[in-house]
Amino acid sequence: MKTTKLILGIMLSALVISCNKDDNNSSTDMNEAKANAKIDVATDDVSKIIDDQFDIQASDAGRLVEDVIPFLPSCATVTVTSTETTWTRTIDFHAEGCELPNGNVLRGQIIMTGIRDFTQPSHTINYNFVNFYHNDILIEGNRTVVRSLASTATLAEIHPVANMSIDITATLPDGRSFHRIGNRVREMIDGYMTPYIWVDNVFSISGSWTTSSSSGTRNSSITTALIARMNCGNIISGVITTTKNSNTAILDFGSGDCDNQATLTVNGNSTTITLGR
Repeated sequence: MKTTKLILGIMLSALVISCNKDDNNSSTDMNEAKANAKIDVATDDVSKIIDDQFDIQASDAGRLVEDVIPFLPSCATVTVTSTETTWTRTIDFHAEGCELPNGNVLRGQIIMTGIRDFTQPSHTINYNFVNFYHNDILIEGNRTVVRSLASTATLAEIHPVANMSIDITATLPDGRSFHRIGNRVREMIDGYMTPYIWVDNVFSISGSWTTSSSSGTRNSSITTALIARMNCGNIISGVITTTKNSNTAILDFGSGDCDNQATLTVNGNSTTITLGR
């Protein structure tokens, strides 16, 4: 009898330990998925800023027509320097921070450089960060965006396409660090006939990347194209699917509503999260 009780006790203890371990793993997976979603938002905002500033640089004398609502808020300072062949734009959000139209707060600088010959069919824009924070997440790294006019499977008509190479490290306020490598293709599928007006632009976004942290590596891909409307300021639809070992996280941006909410599903468990700030 004592032996039977002992065996039952061991089995119950093992079951409790197993359940606790599963619960802890599930909680960790959800927390990491939320952290990855925050980095997704930071990457999207950076790509918007680079697009916006490149278009201004490429326009005649960098002028905006009077009725344009620019993407950057007035609290951001842009300094332009140039040589005979190159240009540099330093976007400074200052140490105290600057709020974008979508509510996200940025600090520090993004520095962009490129060549002055805008007659070329494609342009390579180099970008890097200086003490740059997105909603208190430190973003470090430098990479390129290749801008071109092209016909794609998304849209047959010639339209602007920006292929963003990603190699960044994101450090959260709690000290967790994530290294992300990959690419993000941002196609302007509407609004490109009015280059001086930013708010009527609509983008379709695709891409894939890997994100590494102390707990391992996650592979992500945009499985349903993300749609971003600039008169909204946020991604309004689309799906990012992320896998790590046998775990799957699905970030669903919804069906077109202009909000900063998304549904995050990790191994079948769903929750509504607020993107950005």
